[in-house]
Amino acid sequence: MPVDSSQEQQGNPRILLFSNRNIFDPLVWRCSFQEFEKLLQEIDDVDVLAPKPTKWYPHGRRVAARVGEFAALPLNPGIPSISIDRDYDMFFTVCERVSELLHLKALKGLRDRCKKSVCWIMEFYVKDIPVYKSCLEVLAQFDYVVFMFVANEPFKAYLKGQSQFLPAGIDTLRFCPYPNPPARSIDVLSIGRRAPATHQALLKMAEDDGKFYVYDTIDSLRAYNLEEHRILMANMAKRSRYFIVSPGKFDKPEETGGLSEFGNRYVESAAPGCIMLGMRPSNNPEFEKIFNWPDAVIEVPFTSDEIVSVIRELDKDPERQMKVRRKNITQSLLHHDWAYRWESILEMVGMQPLPKLQARKRALKELAAAVEQDFIQHEMSGVH
Repeated sequence: MPVDSSQEQQGNPRILLFSNRNIFDPLVWRCSFQEFEKLLQEIDDVDVLAPKPTKWYPHGRRVAARVGEFAALPLNPGIPSISIDRDYDMFFTVCERVSELLHLKALKGLRDRCKKSVCWIMEFYVKDIPVYKSCLEVLAQFDYVVFMFVANEPFKAYLKGQSQFLPAGIDTLRFCPYPNPPARSIDVLSIGRRAPATHQALLKMAEDDGKFYVYDTIDSLRAYNLEEHRILMANMAKRSRYFIVSPGKFDKPEETGGLSEFGNRYVESAAPGCIMLGMRPSNNPEFEKIFNWPDAVIEVPFTSDEIVSVIRELDKDPERQMKVRRKNITQSLLHHDWAYRWESILEMVGMQPLPKLQARKRALKELAAAVEQDFIQHEMSGVH
């Protein structure tokens, strides 16, 4: 396979990863899975295909989307053709938007050269099935499909292979505040969507109580550099006491069909040991299985200013705060790192993890034990 600027090789890789990272603008919500793709190259043997679109891609994308509304006819929207000319044990890709499935039409020889194919799709609501006929046709060709949304049962009627749900993960070693935890100088951190009533209450609290409330002030999703944005977010989170959380698109039920799903924000809050304030997804059994410890999310309605009184009460109880932070950090290290998500995918397809993944798991467990011990010592000394 020829090597060019859009393709990376590492020895004799067993995984072929197709990445969309060079096709779209660096939108901040893409940080999480770009983080995963980068970490995947550290814990497995991976070749990366990351093509750049042709100049007619914007037009081709519109045409392909329009055709796909009426027929299961997948069209390449304008990605240069790529021939796969060596064998792999697995083809793997992450599609954060449904339309990205059409990019795979640029690949030649996928079925012949890759023993197994896996797609992890981030967002595809049931109500949109009739609109994405051609994309669903591409998804149906995979041997395995991983859904990051719980309401996926209706899709299984269209799939030929197996499927399962997996929640978002995180680079917990990056987000963990240990082994040298910084001071939590940010009182409340809010990133992305927010409820007006809650935001106004927090603004007033910041003014009245002298609290440091950090929130978005620019309505823009484009970053200068996604890696730098991710580093900044991790550093802010490690220095924050409270983090506002909510289900995905909670303020736009018309886009979700009324479904209550959860994405990255919860693991981004838990891993650095923030106390999560906000809403749990409603009628979402997977969320309750994953965040199953006391006070994982301290629920606060987003329709009132109750959040201020909740914060003031929590500030009176440092012991409770300590228990929440310890549990959030250790549970993240032991269960929510991207390494565990990749291990689940390998198990699903019947492949063994490499020693590199096992080494990362050992490092995660060792750090979790160190965090636990540090909290115990602080409790015994009475330091909060």
